[in-house]
Amino acid sequence: MPQVATSWSVGGERLDLEAGVLVGVLNVTPDSFSDGGNWQQPSLALERARSMAEGGAAVVDVGGESTRPGAQRVSLDEEASRAVPVVRALVERGLRVSIDTYKADMARLAIEAGACIVNDVTGFEDRNMIDVVAATSVGVVIMHGRGQALDDRSAGLDVVAEVEGYLRARSAALVSAGIDAARIAIDPGLGFSKRHEQSLALMAGVDRLSATGFPVMVGASRKGFLAGLTGAANWESRDSVTAAITAFTFLRGARLFRVHDVARSRDAVRMAGAIVADQ
Repeated sequence: MPQVATSWSVGGERLDLEAGVLVGVLNVTPDSFSDGGNWQQPSLALERARSMAEGGAAVVDVGGESTRPGAQRVSLDEEASRAVPVVRALVERGLRVSIDTYKADMARLAIEAGACIVNDVTGFEDRNMIDVVAATSVGVVIMHGRGQALDDRSAGLDVVAEVEGYLRARSAALVSAGIDAARIAIDPGLGFSKRHEQSLALMAGVDRLSATGFPVMVGASRKGFLAGLTGAANWESRDSVTAAITAFTFLRGARLFRVHDVARSRDAVRMAGAIVADQ
């Protein structure tokens, strides 16, 4: 078995990762690629979060701005009006909440509302974002994502090495700013600024990312690159292959899985865990 992180420090709590942790995706946006507009009303968002928690999600990841290709950027005020009331309501109901944002002020508002994790698709490139999380005990997810395109011109490009190098460098920057390494998780950013083949290579190389010692989060759920690989044009038909990726990458050392269909990936990770336990 590859080296695997066994815990993650989030908001002063040690989250046990040994059996895998499911992170339910809750987009409170009008334009997210698979569920835009479905959960904008706070009452619907709360019901959706409750359903995901009952299905096995240990964390609910709230996003107030779509990160799909071509999505419109929104103002801080608009993002906060969508996400902060939902974050606060989920925390009041005892749920563990992550905020999906690249804006430092949005992260601060969400943390003040009770979020215990900040998930940044831009890899904490903004020094202000680092300062916000450094002053707290929240967990952080560093993604190799938006704006970090790999060089397709290099025929010999080792995609996993490139992504690993970036994530190690960003992790070192956070540690040097005073953030405990135990609070850091890393995400290779499947489908973000990557060709299909590069996302496949990263899934196969999760064991190399796990060897960094940081928990690895996999976020393949319903993404467009799955259509190119399987022909699953509709997002509803991508949940089965997402579950397959959950099981495969668990066996390669990932322990955090950002998914829409929590119950299906719960079953997949349970099966993968049983296989690991039997070794």
